[in-house]
Formats: sequence, C-alpha cells, structure tokens
Amino acid sequence: MESIIKVSKLSQKMGRRILLNEISFEVFPGECFGVFGTRGTGKTSLLHILAGLDRFTSGEVQIMGNNIRKSDKFKRDLGLVTQEKSLFRDLTVNENLDFIAALKQASRADISEMIESYELNEFLSEPITALDTMGVFQRLSLACAMLNRPKILILDEIIKDIDLYSRNLILRELQKYQAEGGTCVCAFSNIDFCKYMSRIGWLEGGEVTLYEAEDARAEWSRQEKLYKEQSGNYHV
Repeated sequence: MESIIKVSKLSQKMGRRILLNEISFEVFPGECFGVFGTRGTGKTSLLHILAGLDRFTSGEVQIMGNNIRKSDKFKRDLGLVTQEKSLFRDLTVNENLDFIAALKQASRADISEMIESYELNEFLSEPITALDTMGVFQRLSLACAMLNRPKILILDEIIKDIDLYSRNLILRELQKYQAEGGTCVCAFSNIDFCKYMSRIGWLEGGEVTLYEAEDARAEWSRQEKLYKEQSGNYHV
C-alpha cells in the first residue's frame, strides 16, 4: 500500500536545540498514527510541520504525493485541531460553524451533519467563551475540522483532559472516519491512549521509534519499572 504521508530525514531546530533529528516514518491510508511523547519532545512541532504551519530545518515531507516545501495543495484535503484554542472566541458556536464552512466552501448540509454528529444543537447560540467544558470545545473544533471532508486529520491532544462523554463521542466519530478511509495523525502524552492508535511513533531525544500499540504500552511499563527501581536504589 502506498503511504499518504512520507517523512524522510526530517530535522527541526529551535535555536541551538534539536527538536527532531532526521526522523523518518510513513503513514498509510485509514490509519490513526499516534505521535507519543512527554512534554517538550517535539510532538506539536512535528504536527505543525505536517500541517504546513511551520517551516523545517531539513529533510523532506510528502503528503498525498506533494512535497510540502513546493506545494500546499494538500491543505485542501486537511483537517486540523491544534492545542491552541483556534476558534473565533467572539462568535457563537453556530457562527463559528458558518464562518469556517464558508472558508472551506462547505455546504449547509455539511454543517447540519456536523452539528448532529458532534451533538452541538444545545450549544449553537452559546458564545465560545461561555462553553462550560473543554469537551464541548473539542467537539466543536473537530466538527469544524471535518467540514471540508478531509482525507487527513491532524489532531493535537484531542481527548486530553476532557469529560468521558465527549471523549467517547470523539473516539466514535474518529473510528467512523477511519472506517470510511480517512487518515489521522494524533499527538498524545497519556500512554493509555495508545490503544486507540493503529501504530505509534514514539518521540524521545529528537528520535522517533515505531511501535505497535501494545508494544508501546509494554515499553512504557518497562521504563516505569526501571525508573522505580533506580529511584528506590537511590534513596537506600
């Protein structure tokens, strides 16, 4: 199967700090590829590069056959949810959907489908700043990202620190999206979330190691056990 995303010897520096050190991986259609790492390991930087938001130091990234240094055509088929709250905070939920639909040339039918899928009806007249939970905000963010029927979703900590109802709803919709052929790249920092991913790219020290989901969980457990043993020996 031909990959939909191909990253080759990608490097990114921030000042003298090397965030990504010649990392390479591929993502295939229908996958939910998880980018795992603790705080500060470069997950967000990698996702911003894949989304075409940030330039990178060296290497090559191809998305749907496009070298993203030379063409941004891939952005038409991209949906993005960042960690930063990127919705229009002075607008209501409904106004955000209408405005972003206009930007993405989505139809009224597309808006109605997203409202139903992400159960946003009761919040439509609410200003963004009045939403009572982060879960509803993330449901709206993903609904807006899905308005253009993207082939690729890039999601940064989409289910972190949200209520269980919203988490389950989002996971349900992502599974449906994958079943219909969509591809996700999802950054996360809670190892328990690896069970929702097809494969894992574990970022650490600027390097990426590829794991199956179960193997990533086992490696985390091994490291946790080792750390506890070392900590215990230190305090003896």
